[in-house]
Amino acid sequence: MSTLRTLATSTSSRLPSLSRLTEKATACPVMGPALAFRSSQIAHSTRNYASVAPNHHQDTFSIPHQGVCPHAKAGQEAASKAEALAQLVQSNRAVKPIKPSYDYEAFYDAELDKKHKDKSYRYFNNINRLAAKFPVAHTSNFKDEVDVWCSNDYLGMSKNPVVLDTMHRTLNKYGAGAGGTRNIAGNGATHLALEEELASLHRKTGALVFSSCYVANDATLSTLGSKLPGCVIFSDNMNHASMIQGIRNSRAPKVIFKHNDMKDLEAKLKQYPKETPKIIAFESVYSMCGSIGPIAEICDLAEEYGAITFLDEVHAVGMYGPRGAGVAEHLDFEAHLRAGQSGEPIKGTVMDRVDIITGTLGKAYGIVGGYIAGSSNLVDMVRSYAPGFIFTTSLPPAIAAGAQASIAYQKRYMGDRRLQHLNTRELKRQLEAIDIPVVPGPSHIVPVLVGDAALAKAASDSLLTDHGIYVQSINYPTVAVGEERLRITPTPGHTTEQLTHLLGAVDEVFTRLGIRRKSDWAQLGGRAGVGIADESVQPMWTDEQLGLQDNTAPVTLSKGAKSVVDVKASKQAQDLIDKLLGNSVRSNAHLGQISTGLFNPTAVHVPKAVVTAA
Repeated sequence: MSTLRTLATSTSSRLPSLSRLTEKATACPVMGPALAFRSSQIAHSTRNYASVAPNHHQDTFSIPHQGVCPHAKAGQEAASKAEALAQLVQSNRAVKPIKPSYDYEAFYDAELDKKHKDKSYRYFNNINRLAAKFPVAHTSNFKDEVDVWCSNDYLGMSKNPVVLDTMHRTLNKYGAGAGGTRNIAGNGATHLALEEELASLHRKTGALVFSSCYVANDATLSTLGSKLPGCVIFSDNMNHASMIQGIRNSRAPKVIFKHNDMKDLEAKLKQYPKETPKIIAFESVYSMCGSIGPIAEICDLAEEYGAITFLDEVHAVGMYGPRGAGVAEHLDFEAHLRAGQSGEPIKGTVMDRVDIITGTLGKAYGIVGGYIAGSSNLVDMVRSYAPGFIFTTSLPPAIAAGAQASIAYQKRYMGDRRLQHLNTRELKRQLEAIDIPVVPGPSHIVPVLVGDAALAKAASDSLLTDHGIYVQSINYPTVAVGEERLRITPTPGHTTEQLTHLLGAVDEVFTRLGIRRKSDWAQLGGRAGVGIADESVQPMWTDEQLGLQDNTAPVTLSKGAKSVVDVKASKQAQDLIDKLLGNSVRSNAHLGQISTGLFNPTAVHVPKAVVTAA
């Protein structure tokens, strides 16, 4: 009340004939129009009144000594107030100058310019892999075919006839989409069967499928980190962006330890009480450098300091182990080989000691999607709390069924991953022979160091346009500045002729562009492990595991030979799928006649199949 009284009794500085209260009221969306209407009434009446008042007979009114009629004076004051009120209302109605809005397009342009200037702008090549010819693809021109040497379809499973046949049948039976989230109409038999297959693969009691492993990592780490009371997350400094984002979204304290450095990790674990919840997040195969994490040693530290382990096997599933379960399985190769297809855990093995395993369906398995595997309680908790799972449309049934077929096939046939690793060995050996700087590592990744963003891009462009070879350059922020590289990934489908072509092209491009060779890096003291005296690294797959000692190793394709598809593994995978889809329309006895035309039972070279125990 005191504020209103003050406003009503004080004069406007702009228009002295009005009170401050009236001035404020004119700006009100309700009172403003009312005052405008009232001012027009006052102006009209006071004009009449003021015009009449001076004509009053002087005998009727006594005139003040100033000589002004009081009625005329009142009329003039009212008119003055009406005019002032009208002016104020009009000024409030006047169009105010419009301030220029934020220039969003200029901001976008400036941010992109930064990328161009530091040579980290990403160019996406138009590459269309051909199912019948992979690793051959065509560019934007259908007739322009190139050899693909950087695909994450490590085993060529995206063209496997069992996978394609399964997906066609599922598509025809269940349609294209899932129809909703897992909670609303998107939870079908194909999803449940896939999760059961994944749990069995890793010998865990539960598994959960996501739209991608980026989402799986983000959702799981953010959920666990936010729910575990006082949780601290320990992260390898070379972890993938999906894990970094999940840790950030959890808002839990994070501790970063040096890459694969167990002394540094232990020193940091010691700083926290054992009863404090902790997660150690790391990878098995680090995809840009090809290094492999010390899984067993990290499990030792986790058990000693009261932590749980979160292992990303994205670049390892399908590629390592007798059944393709990843590096954790590979570390106990013989034990898992003897156990066959049982999904029961093998106590004391490294894979059993890992608490949470994440993987992808989009690399070695050739489809799309991601997952986690662990205890049934862990999986159920993430299923119940993770927004990245709850509020996302589930994978289409054809994708889920195709992924299960791919996993089931690779669980029963080692030939593809054996040949991939043999091809990797040969490529590394021949690159070494011509002084090409390969970042040393025990995995299937072949990173070729360039050391300059512009040169890496130029080398990639030249390989594509001048030699018909697609190898993507990898620049900052994916790798450190000064460690830019070409990332090469052989497949079982690459032939000796394609390998020879690649080696000649890389040699020519390095010479023409003046890119440093391995010997040059050695003279500079080395970089990224290249040119260092003790850089020798033993491959993950031993000669025995590859079949080199008993002459069961597959042989690199050549002279038009097509990729081998194992009949026994195909039939076993199809038998599983038939339980979901019903008996296939084609006869298993004539598996080679699958309509896709990709199956080749009479290949030039048919290596002896290496099949795990049934």
